[in-house]
Amino acid sequence: MSTLSEIKENGIIAIIRGLRPEYVLDVAEALYAGGIRIIEVTMNSEEPLAAIRQLANTIGDRMVIGAGTVLDTPTVEATVAAGARFILSPVVDADVIQATKRLGAVSIPGAFTPTEIYAAYKRGADIVKVFPAMSPAYIRSIGGPLPHIPLLPSGGITPQNIRDFKDAGAVAFGVGNTLINTGQPVTTAYFEQLTDKARQFVSALAG
Repeated sequence: MSTLSEIKENGIIAIIRGLRPEYVLDVAEALYAGGIRIIEVTMNSEEPLAAIRQLANTIGDRMVIGAGTVLDTPTVEATVAAGARFILSPVVDADVIQATKRLGAVSIPGAFTPTEIYAAYKRGADIVKVFPAMSPAYIRSIGGPLPHIPLLPSGGITPQNIRDFKDAGAVAFGVGNTLINTGQPVTTAYFEQLTDKARQFVSALAG
């Protein structure tokens, strides 16, 4: 199955931002136990390339690993070399999209307005991240004139609203702090809570 198909089939991209490197693998395993299969490590985390490489080398056969907050071509090249299979950005940058596609990774730039979303897709985006997500109604409105563009809302996605976003037409979802709170003490109880939260998201998405 292609990376793009895996993202669409599983739907939930768990965003790891600001987590200390020594905890990344344990967090990934806790997410996996809860049913999450897609992980994004943001580039404004500590030692993100090392984290991506570790995840790709240890659980890359079970989970799809990607890079987030990617803003330039050298970062695309470095993250793909480390094992990232998809690249997310908070903005639309043609060079980032083209470099991602050239290297065989899935391109998911971030946009907000209909013009930005269309421009991202026209430049080669596989999926367009709608950031901030705003509301299911906004996703539905965008899908009216642009039904051919796959949308991935990110920011503020919860177990309570993820199904509404799906019903509005979203093909996948970026989930960060509402799933992975990196400000909490990392304990056995934390990992158990993380697995439980992951199950809640997966169950809610399934309906």
